[in-house]
Amino acid sequence: MSSQFVECYSGQTYAERPLALYWEGERLEITKILSRWRSPGDIHFLVLIGDGRTFELAYKETEDLWSIELR
Repeated sequence: MSSQFVECYSGQTYAERPLALYWEGERLEITKILSRWRSPGDIHFLVLIGDGRTFELAYKETEDLWSIELR
């Protein structure tokens, strides 16, 4: 996993829903959130982008850091 930038909607809490991610210098809009789960200190999302690729996003709350993994 590498540290990347994620745009997200934040209502009552930060990182409620990711909207777009930056991968290899390109902004990719998220078309669908396939699943969401928590682990201790992390929020995870499995997302789909327009070209059919899926990514796992993880927000590490204690480090205030996103990571992105192409699935």
